[in-house]
Amino acid sequence: MITRFYLLRLAAASATVASLGLPVHAQGTIKIGELNSYKSQPAFLDPYKKGWELAIEEINAKGGVLGRKLEVISRDDGANPGDAVRVADELVTREGVNILAGTFLSHIGLAVTEFAGKKQVFFLAAEPLTDKITWQNGNKYTFRLRATTYMQVAMLMPAAIAAKKKRWALVYPNFEYGQSAVENFKELLKKAQPDVEFVTEQAPPLGRVDAGAVVQAIDDAKPDAIFNVLFGPDLSKLVREGNTRGVFKNRTVVSLLSGEPEYLDPLKDDAPVGWVVTGYPWDKIKTPEHTAFLTAYQKKFNDYPRLGSVVGYTTIKSLAAGIAKAKSTDTEKMVEAFADLKVDSPFGPFSYRASDHQATMGAYVGKLALEGGKGTMVDFKYVDGKDVLPSNEEVKKLRPAEAN
Repeated sequence: MITRFYLLRLAAASATVASLGLPVHAQGTIKIGELNSYKSQPAFLDPYKKGWELAIEEINAKGGVLGRKLEVISRDDGANPGDAVRVADELVTREGVNILAGTFLSHIGLAVTEFAGKKQVFFLAAEPLTDKITWQNGNKYTFRLRATTYMQVAMLMPAAIAAKKKRWALVYPNFEYGQSAVENFKELLKKAQPDVEFVTEQAPPLGRVDAGAVVQAIDDAKPDAIFNVLFGPDLSKLVREGNTRGVFKNRTVVSLLSGEPEYLDPLKDDAPVGWVVTGYPWDKIKTPEHTAFLTAYQKKFNDYPRLGSVVGYTTIKSLAAGIAKAKSTDTEKMVEAFADLKVDSPFGPFSYRASDHQATMGAYVGKLALEGGKGTMVDFKYVDGKDVLPSNEEVKKLRPAEAN
């Protein structure tokens, strides 16, 4: 027979758990709902998954957060906005999570950002780069880890300006990320060099580039320089076709993401020497925090990290830091805790700005070269994200009023 005293004790315990923002049925773990385009973007997301697995292992080995282990419930989002929203809803309603993380493609990230705002669920967008996630489409409940398209274009801008080239060709995948990157490039370069001309724009569908036609169109336009935003298999096709036809010869090329090992390594000795890129020279970074990460990653997976590994790892480390600061997984307390939250990462410490919910984690910028028959980054430097972000006052004007 259940006594009244037992029922009172049970109710008190439930109230305590609820005050922490933790589901009563999951007192032993803190659940994080994670969704991503694993099947469609394995080059980045396989290492990304390894990264967050390493972070979970490290955190739980030290007792977890708030005395509870972290548990990631991961789902594939089908690389489709509608499927992503459905998956996000299932994670919240069926799995009982109130923390969401992940997404890769920018239009998927925007869909989940909208979902988080409407449903008032905390969402940490790990990888999608479009500025809209934290600016035009930003909301109270969404934060973002990676450097945005604006930030990465701004990192490349000194090289683009120094080249002093007047006629530029633009190559980008025709979806939100590519469109956003090119829009930023045009605006920033035009501001610095008013007489610049954009002589051709090649915008193939993601994953379906006709490299021969694109390269021919670039050559026909006779540009002095090229700005490229293609990545993955599209990048490989562009590079190999361009090398074969000599399109990059004697032309300045500035390129987003092309120094990331997940996209650079498949090129092997076809890596385009001299391109100025953002990327991740994992084998050349000698800082203590990166060395510790590299050692742990190689020990666990017997493999070298890609940029996705850093993003996955730092996503979970960010959430753990936020939960610890909030002393809760309650949504409103998490939002409050992430404002100016400081996080340690393999790239060094950074923070999430209260003004626009954008992390200040930066990226490496350098030139591509061949070493030992494969591509690598040389003459690189780390650019801190805070140095390429607009001021707090500027971005507040970009965000919806209810998001500030």
